[in-house]
Amino acid sequence: MQETRQAARQRRRRRRLMVGTTAGLVVTGLLVCLVMTMQPDREEDAGRAPATAVANSQESHPPTSSGKKKSLAPSPSEISASPSAGAKKPKASPSPSPSSASPRKAPATSSLAGRIRPKSTYQGVATVYKAGVGDGACSYGPSGDMMIAAMNTTDYETSAACGAYVLVRAANGASVTVRITNECPLPCAPGQLDLSEQAFAELAPVSTGRIAITWSLLSPSTPGTISIRYKNGSSPYWCGIQAIGHRNPLARLEVRTSGGWRQLARTDYNYFLSPDGSGCGKAIRITDIYGERLTIEGIALRPDVVQPTRFQFARH
Repeated sequence: MQETRQAARQRRRRRRLMVGTTAGLVVTGLLVCLVMTMQPDREEDAGRAPATAVANSQESHPPTSSGKKKSLAPSPSEISASPSAGAKKPKASPSPSPSSASPRKAPATSSLAGRIRPKSTYQGVATVYKAGVGDGACSYGPSGDMMIAAMNTTDYETSAACGAYVLVRAANGASVTVRITNECPLPCAPGQLDLSEQAFAELAPVSTGRIAITWSLLSPSTPGTISIRYKNGSSPYWCGIQAIGHRNPLARLEVRTSGGWRQLARTDYNYFLSPDGSGCGKAIRITDIYGERLTIEGIALRPDVVQPTRFQFARH
Protein backbone atom coordinates (compact mmCIF):
# COMPACT_ATOMS: atom_id res chain seq x y z
CA MET A 1 0.00 0.00 0.00
CA GLN A 2 2.83 2.32 0.92
CA GLU A 3 4.63 1.49 -2.34
CA THR A 4 1.45 2.30 -4.26
CA ARG A 5 1.23 5.72 -2.63
CA GLN A 6 4.91 6.48 -3.35
CA ALA A 7 4.46 5.50 -7.00
CA ALA A 8 1.43 7.80 -7.28
CA ARG A 9 3.40 10.69 -5.78
CA GLN A 10 6.25 10.13 -8.21
CA ARG A 11 3.85 10.15 -11.16
CA ARG A 12 2.30 13.43 -10.01
CA ARG A 13 5.82 14.95 -9.57
CA ARG A 14 6.83 13.90 -13.09
CA ARG A 15 3.63 15.44 -14.54
CA ARG A 16 4.33 18.75 -12.76
CA LEU A 17 7.90 18.78 -14.10
CA MET A 18 6.71 18.08 -17.64
CA VAL A 19 4.06 20.83 -17.44
CA GLY A 20 6.58 23.32 -16.02
CA THR A 21 9.15 22.46 -18.68
CA THR A 22 6.59 22.80 -21.45
CA ALA A 23 5.40 26.15 -20.11
CA GLY A 24 8.99 27.36 -19.89
CA LEU A 25 9.66 26.39 -23.49
CA VAL A 26 6.52 28.17 -24.63
CA VAL A 27 7.45 31.37 -22.76
CA THR A 28 11.01 31.24 -24.12
CA GLY A 29 9.71 30.81 -27.66
CA LEU A 30 7.37 33.76 -27.26
CA LEU A 31 10.20 35.95 -25.96
CA VAL A 32 12.44 34.98 -28.88
CA CYS A 33 9.68 35.81 -31.40
CA LEU A 34 9.00 39.12 -29.71
CA VAL A 35 12.69 40.13 -29.79
CA MET A 36 13.02 39.16 -33.45
CA THR A 37 9.89 41.15 -34.32
CA MET A 38 11.14 44.30 -32.59
CA GLN A 39 14.66 44.17 -34.14
CA PRO A 40 15.04 46.66 -37.16
CA ASP A 41 15.60 45.32 -40.63
CA ARG A 42 19.33 45.79 -41.14
CA GLU A 43 19.17 45.45 -44.90
CA GLU A 44 16.50 48.12 -45.18
CA ASP A 45 18.52 50.52 -42.97
CA ALA A 46 21.65 49.87 -45.01
CA GLY A 47 19.81 50.93 -48.17
CA ARG A 48 18.20 53.99 -46.57
CA ALA A 49 21.31 55.52 -44.94
CA PRO A 50 23.22 56.46 -48.14
CA ALA A 51 20.14 58.11 -49.69
CA THR A 52 19.67 60.24 -46.58
CA ALA A 53 23.33 61.27 -46.63
CA VAL A 54 23.14 62.33 -50.30
CA ALA A 55 19.96 64.30 -49.74
CA ASN A 56 21.46 66.16 -46.80
CA SER A 57 24.68 66.95 -48.68
CA GLN A 58 22.91 68.90 -51.45
CA GLU A 59 22.87 72.68 -51.05
CA SER A 60 19.35 73.95 -51.34
CA HIS A 61 18.49 77.09 -53.37
CA PRO A 62 15.09 78.76 -53.13
CA PRO A 63 12.86 77.84 -56.08
CA THR A 64 11.49 80.48 -58.37
CA SER A 65 7.77 80.87 -59.03
CA SER A 66 8.08 78.34 -61.84
CA GLY A 67 9.41 75.72 -59.44
CA LYS A 68 12.91 75.72 -60.94
CA LYS A 69 15.96 76.42 -58.84
CA LYS A 70 17.16 79.98 -58.98
CA SER A 71 20.27 80.35 -61.12
CA LEU A 72 23.37 81.85 -59.56
CA ALA A 73 24.39 83.44 -62.88
CA PRO A 74 23.31 87.02 -63.54
CA SER A 75 20.47 87.44 -65.92
CA PRO A 76 21.15 89.29 -69.21
CA SER A 77 19.22 92.25 -67.88
CA GLU A 78 21.76 92.61 -65.05
CA ILE A 79 24.68 93.02 -67.57
CA SER A 80 25.50 96.48 -69.00
CA ALA A 81 24.68 96.69 -72.72
CA SER A 82 26.19 93.77 -74.68
CA PRO A 83 29.87 92.97 -73.99
CA SER A 84 31.64 91.93 -77.16
CA ALA A 85 32.63 88.37 -77.86
CA GLY A 86 36.28 89.32 -77.37
CA ALA A 87 35.66 90.66 -73.87
CA LYS A 88 36.43 88.24 -71.05
CA LYS A 89 33.44 87.25 -68.95
CA PRO A 90 33.92 86.69 -65.23
CA LYS A 91 33.59 83.07 -64.15
CA ALA A 92 31.83 82.01 -60.99
CA SER A 93 34.12 80.51 -58.38
CA PRO A 94 33.33 78.57 -55.20
CA SER A 95 32.91 80.74 -52.14
CA PRO A 96 35.84 80.38 -49.72
CA SER A 97 35.20 79.08 -46.24
CA PRO A 98 34.89 81.72 -43.49
CA SER A 99 38.30 80.75 -42.09
CA SER A 100 40.06 81.26 -45.45
CA ALA A 101 38.16 84.32 -46.68
CA SER A 102 40.01 87.63 -46.59
CA PRO A 103 38.09 90.95 -46.69
CA ARG A 104 38.51 92.84 -49.96
CA LYS A 105 37.26 96.29 -50.86
CA ALA A 106 35.28 96.45 -54.10
CA PRO A 107 36.55 99.07 -56.58
CA ALA A 108 34.64 102.34 -56.60
CA THR A 109 33.51 101.77 -60.18
CA SER A 110 31.48 98.72 -59.14
CA SER A 111 28.97 100.99 -57.39
CA LEU A 112 29.43 104.33 -59.18
CA ALA A 113 29.82 103.51 -62.87
CA GLY A 114 26.28 102.39 -63.63
CA ARG A 115 25.75 100.51 -66.90
CA ILE A 116 28.79 101.85 -68.80
CA ARG A 117 31.94 100.67 -67.07
CA PRO A 118 35.63 101.37 -67.63
CA LYS A 119 37.78 98.67 -69.22
CA SER A 120 34.74 97.01 -70.81
CA THR A 121 34.01 96.65 -74.51
CA TYR A 122 30.45 96.76 -75.83
CA GLN A 123 29.05 95.80 -79.19
CA GLY A 124 26.14 97.23 -81.10
CA VAL A 125 25.40 99.26 -84.20
CA ALA A 126 26.13 102.82 -85.25
CA THR A 127 23.49 104.86 -87.02
CA VAL A 128 23.65 108.45 -88.22
CA TYR A 129 21.61 111.61 -87.53
CA LYS A 130 21.72 115.29 -88.40
CA ALA A 131 23.05 116.85 -85.18
CA GLY A 132 22.54 120.49 -86.18
CA VAL A 133 24.57 122.71 -83.85
CA GLY A 134 25.28 119.79 -81.54
CA ASP A 135 22.77 120.52 -78.78
CA GLY A 136 20.82 117.57 -77.37
CA ALA A 137 19.12 115.96 -74.38
CA CYS A 138 22.18 116.56 -72.17
CA SER A 139 21.42 120.32 -72.35
CA TYR A 140 25.01 121.36 -73.04
CA GLY A 141 24.01 123.76 -75.81
CA PRO A 142 25.82 124.20 -79.15
CA SER A 143 28.98 122.15 -79.55
CA GLY A 144 32.21 123.52 -81.00
CA ASP A 145 33.33 119.96 -81.82
CA MET A 146 30.90 117.87 -83.85
CA MET A 147 32.50 114.54 -82.92
CA ILE A 148 29.41 113.77 -80.83
CA ALA A 149 26.85 111.01 -80.45
CA ALA A 150 23.49 110.13 -78.93
CA MET A 151 23.39 107.17 -76.52
CA ASN A 152 20.52 104.68 -76.62
CA THR A 153 17.94 105.21 -73.84
CA THR A 154 18.93 102.09 -71.90
CA ASP A 155 22.62 103.00 -71.63
CA TYR A 156 21.80 106.73 -71.38
CA GLU A 157 20.46 105.79 -67.93
CA THR A 158 18.73 109.04 -66.95
CA SER A 159 21.61 111.15 -68.36
CA ALA A 160 24.36 109.21 -66.54
CA ALA A 161 26.11 108.85 -69.93
CA CYS A 162 26.14 112.61 -70.58
CA GLY A 163 29.65 113.95 -71.15
CA ALA A 164 31.22 110.51 -71.46
CA TYR A 165 33.92 110.04 -74.08
CA VAL A 166 33.57 106.86 -76.11
CA LEU A 167 35.98 105.21 -78.54
CA VAL A 168 34.02 103.68 -81.43
CA ARG A 169 35.52 101.04 -83.74
CA ALA A 170 34.15 99.69 -87.01
CA ALA A 171 34.78 96.26 -88.52
CA ASN A 172 36.93 97.84 -91.26
CA GLY A 173 39.44 99.03 -88.63
CA ALA A 174 38.40 102.71 -88.63
CA SER A 175 37.79 104.41 -85.28
CA VAL A 176 36.55 107.71 -83.87
CA THR A 177 36.24 109.24 -80.39
CA VAL A 178 32.90 110.90 -79.63
CA ARG A 179 31.37 112.70 -76.68
CA ILE A 180 27.84 111.80 -75.57
CA THR A 181 25.61 114.87 -75.78
CA ASN A 182 22.24 113.41 -76.67
CA GLU A 183 19.82 110.52 -76.14
CA CYS A 184 18.71 108.11 -78.85
CA PRO A 185 15.14 107.02 -77.91
CA LEU A 186 13.50 103.73 -78.78
CA PRO A 187 13.76 101.83 -81.03
CA CYS A 188 17.48 102.42 -80.43
CA ALA A 189 18.63 99.19 -78.80
CA PRO A 190 21.13 98.70 -75.95
CA GLY A 191 24.64 99.11 -77.35
CA GLN A 192 23.49 101.38 -80.18
CA LEU A 193 25.09 104.78 -80.83
CA ASP A 194 23.54 107.43 -83.08
CA LEU A 195 26.50 109.37 -84.46
CA SER A 196 26.56 112.82 -85.92
CA GLU A 197 27.17 112.83 -89.67
CA GLN A 198 30.67 114.17 -89.09
CA ALA A 199 31.52 111.33 -86.68
CA PHE A 200 29.89 108.60 -88.77
CA ALA A 201 31.88 109.71 -91.81
CA GLU A 202 35.08 108.78 -89.95
CA LEU A 203 33.93 105.14 -89.97
CA ALA A 204 32.04 104.70 -93.24
CA PRO A 205 30.24 106.71 -95.92
CA VAL A 206 27.22 108.49 -94.44
CA SER A 207 25.05 106.88 -97.12
CA THR A 208 25.72 103.50 -95.49
CA GLY A 209 23.47 104.58 -92.63
CA ARG A 210 24.10 101.63 -90.30
CA ILE A 211 27.18 99.58 -89.43
CA ALA A 212 28.30 97.09 -86.76
CA ILE A 213 30.60 98.56 -84.10
CA THR A 214 32.29 97.95 -80.79
CA TRP A 215 32.85 100.76 -78.30
CA SER A 216 34.41 101.45 -74.92
CA LEU A 217 34.63 104.25 -72.37
CA LEU A 218 37.62 106.61 -72.44
CA SER A 219 39.27 108.92 -69.92
CA PRO A 220 40.98 111.22 -72.44
CA SER A 221 43.59 113.92 -72.11
CA THR A 222 40.93 116.58 -72.50
CA PRO A 223 42.23 120.14 -72.16
CA GLY A 224 40.40 122.65 -70.01
CA THR A 225 38.60 122.53 -66.70
CA ILE A 226 35.09 121.84 -65.45
CA SER A 227 32.41 124.55 -65.56
CA ILE A 228 29.22 124.88 -63.53
CA ARG A 229 25.89 126.28 -64.72
CA TYR A 230 22.68 127.02 -62.81
CA LYS A 231 19.49 126.37 -64.72
CA ASN A 232 17.16 129.11 -65.91
CA GLY A 233 14.75 130.00 -63.10
CA SER A 234 17.14 129.00 -60.31
CA SER A 235 16.82 130.96 -57.06
CA PRO A 236 17.48 130.49 -53.33
CA TYR A 237 14.19 128.56 -53.24
CA TRP A 238 14.71 126.18 -56.17
CA CYS A 239 17.66 125.45 -58.40
CA GLY A 240 19.09 123.10 -60.96
CA ILE A 241 22.87 122.59 -61.26
CA GLN A 242 24.87 121.22 -64.17
CA ALA A 243 28.56 120.33 -64.58
CA ILE A 244 30.11 120.78 -68.04
CA GLY A 245 33.45 119.69 -69.51
CA HIS A 246 34.24 116.87 -67.07
CA ARG A 247 36.76 114.30 -68.32
CA ASN A 248 34.99 111.33 -66.73
CA PRO A 249 31.24 110.64 -66.36
CA LEU A 250 29.65 112.04 -63.22
CA ALA A 251 28.33 109.69 -60.55
CA ARG A 252 26.80 112.29 -58.20
CA LEU A 253 26.51 115.99 -57.37
CA GLU A 254 26.08 117.28 -53.82
CA VAL A 255 25.52 120.69 -52.25
CA ARG A 256 26.56 121.90 -48.83
CA THR A 257 23.69 122.69 -46.47
CA SER A 258 23.46 123.61 -42.78
CA GLY A 259 23.01 119.89 -42.07
CA GLY A 260 25.95 118.74 -44.19
CA TRP A 261 26.32 117.51 -47.76
CA ARG A 262 23.11 116.71 -49.61
CA GLN A 263 23.04 114.59 -52.76
CA LEU A 264 20.76 115.97 -55.49
CA ALA A 265 18.61 113.87 -57.83
CA ARG A 266 19.59 113.84 -61.49
CA THR A 267 17.10 114.52 -64.27
CA ASP A 268 17.04 113.01 -67.77
CA TYR A 269 17.98 116.46 -69.14
CA ASN A 270 21.22 116.39 -67.12
CA TYR A 271 20.57 118.84 -64.29
CA PHE A 272 20.73 118.03 -60.58
CA LEU A 273 17.75 119.55 -58.76
CA SER A 274 17.27 121.04 -55.30
CA PRO A 275 13.46 121.42 -55.22
CA ASP A 276 13.37 123.26 -51.87
CA GLY A 277 16.41 125.48 -52.52
CA SER A 278 18.67 123.92 -49.90
CA GLY A 279 22.32 124.34 -50.90
CA CYS A 280 21.55 126.65 -53.83
CA GLY A 281 24.44 129.12 -54.16
CA LYS A 282 26.60 127.19 -51.68
CA ALA A 283 29.61 124.91 -52.19
CA ILE A 284 29.21 122.08 -54.73
CA ARG A 285 30.84 118.66 -54.59
CA ILE A 286 31.01 116.41 -57.66
CA THR A 287 32.15 112.77 -57.85
CA ASP A 288 33.15 110.85 -60.96
CA ILE A 289 32.65 107.11 -61.60
CA TYR A 290 36.19 106.40 -60.36
CA GLY A 291 35.32 107.82 -56.94
CA GLU A 292 37.30 111.09 -57.18
CA ARG A 293 35.56 114.01 -55.42
CA LEU A 294 36.05 117.67 -56.22
CA THR A 295 34.74 120.43 -53.96
CA ILE A 296 33.97 123.67 -55.81
CA GLU A 297 33.32 126.92 -53.97
CA GLY A 298 32.64 130.48 -55.06
CA ILE A 299 30.05 129.68 -57.75
CA ALA A 300 27.45 132.45 -57.75
CA LEU A 301 23.75 131.69 -58.09
CA ARG A 302 23.49 133.14 -61.59
CA PRO A 303 20.98 131.33 -63.83
CA ASP A 304 22.08 130.19 -67.31
CA VAL A 305 25.67 131.44 -66.94
CA VAL A 306 28.57 129.06 -67.55
CA GLN A 307 31.07 129.63 -64.72
CA PRO A 308 34.52 128.04 -65.15
CA THR A 309 36.42 126.45 -62.29
CA ARG A 310 40.06 125.47 -61.89
CA PHE A 311 39.26 121.78 -61.38
CA GLN A 312 39.36 118.66 -63.55
CA PHE A 313 39.14 114.95 -62.76
CA ALA A 314 42.26 112.81 -63.05
CA ARG A 315 42.86 110.72 -66.16
CA HIS A 316 42.42 106.92 -65.98
